[in-house]
Amino acid sequence: MRKALLATALTLAAAPAFATGLDIVVEGQANGTVHIDLLEDVAPQHIAQITALAEEGAYDGVVFHRVIDGFMAQTGDVEFGDATDETFDMRRAGTGGSDHGNLDAEFSDETFERGVVGMARAQSPNSANSQFFIMFAPAPHLDGQYTVIGRVTEGMDVVDQIKRGTGGNGAVTGDPDRMASVSVTD
Repeated sequence: MRKALLATALTLAAAPAFATGLDIVVEGQANGTVHIDLLEDVAPQHIAQITALAEEGAYDGVVFHRVIDGFMAQTGDVEFGDATDETFDMRRAGTGGSDHGNLDAEFSDETFERGVVGMARAQSPNSANSQFFIMFAPAPHLDGQYTVIGRVTEGMDVVDQIKRGTGGNGAVTGDPDRMASVSVTD
């Protein structure tokens, strides 16, 4: 626990002071830039962590590993999801996180509407780390269950073109779309 708190404190200290957004260049079946306005007042610890990872270049090359038509597109596995890594194995994408440690939930009254960005997590509400998802459509059953971190304000047409996965879990097979680069904007 102490190690996780220290990692979070270091992440907060390393994050840009006034990050207001992310620009994600998507390549693959979808091509273009997606701009996300970050909600620092809603989820400051989560924003600090993802902006620190973006500044480190950790998201560059990471695939969209779980994409469910009519629901959401998930990405952000900086441990196993980097398609440019010579050891990349699509079967492992989505099973990892970062070395920054997991975060306590920052639930809010924000609703999961089309274009909303939320943090992915495991069973525990306090297990979000680096992965996030972008909503294709409203999903009110997620409200108050996952941390909302932002909203797509430009490039939703790019999000709509991301290669879909198959089956109930939306696992992407073959050549997935990826975040070629992710940069923090102020």
